[in-house]
Amino acid sequence: MPKPDRFSGVLSPVVTPFQADLAPDPVRFVAQCRWLLSQGVGLAVFGTNSEANSMSVDEKIMLLDSLVAGGIDPARLMPGTGCCALTDTVRLSAHAVKLGCAGTLMLPPFYYKGVSDDGLFRSYAEVIDRVGSADLRIYLYHIPPVAQVGISLDLIDRLVQRYPGTVVGIKDSSGDWDNTQAMLQRGWDDFRIFVGSETLLLRNMRGGGAGCISATANVNPAAIRALYDEWQTEQADQLQKELVELRSLVQAYPMIPALKAIVARFSGDANWRIVRPPLTELSEGQDTSLAEELAAVGFSMPGLS
Repeated sequence: MPKPDRFSGVLSPVVTPFQADLAPDPVRFVAQCRWLLSQGVGLAVFGTNSEANSMSVDEKIMLLDSLVAGGIDPARLMPGTGCCALTDTVRLSAHAVKLGCAGTLMLPPFYYKGVSDDGLFRSYAEVIDRVGSADLRIYLYHIPPVAQVGISLDLIDRLVQRYPGTVVGIKDSSGDWDNTQAMLQRGWDDFRIFVGSETLLLRNMRGGGAGCISATANVNPAAIRALYDEWQTEQADQLQKELVELRSLVQAYPMIPALKAIVARFSGDANWRIVRPPLTELSEGQDTSLAEELAAVGFSMPGLS
């Protein structure tokens, strides 16, 4: 069996639809993923903006199974599998490998703060050794503004040296271009570096990066993909400017409820607005204001409805 290809391009941390009783809705989830694939982006399900850490391992496994059963190519899937509990990370990662997912996006265990690189190395090593599959591909997930547990350059060095065919990339959601640039300059062999926002996509591509994994790829996927495809053309700077403007508009609101409100409006399905506690939906005023701002810039989501 051929080894899984390494990811590049644009991926969406897919927002998760919930039913009125707050259970995940696999039917709407599969439909949303199909639409995203039609827009040219891959699927980083169970990311931060998927409300992943508000779902159980069993719920995530159910949704992954539903995607594959629904005809979604697992080669387009990079599920988030990093959990606080080692055994949860192992179980979810092993299931992703069993289904044929081409990669996993793996947070460090993030509850305990001030942990050492030695401790984080042991955690990742235990996961890799316990999953015990040559098909496991890990993309590290560095998001210190949220997790408060970062992934240092030295730690990446150690992991890549020990597991060169397994630890194959990273999503840098630090928002710190200097940090991303330091990663790009490190010279790891075929190590795929993704930024966590399309606002840095052009810089990343020009520096030798692999693409982006971005929240707003949930609602603006084709435009983000266009910059990835056109980054070497004379239109690239203008495309980047337009992406920054749209991103700024959306992130002026609480991001996850805003993304879901946009999907709800353009799909005609009000249930998309539902978020799991402790998050709350946008207020009526916020929802109206966001819709007006999007209309003013001519925003649309072709084919969603």
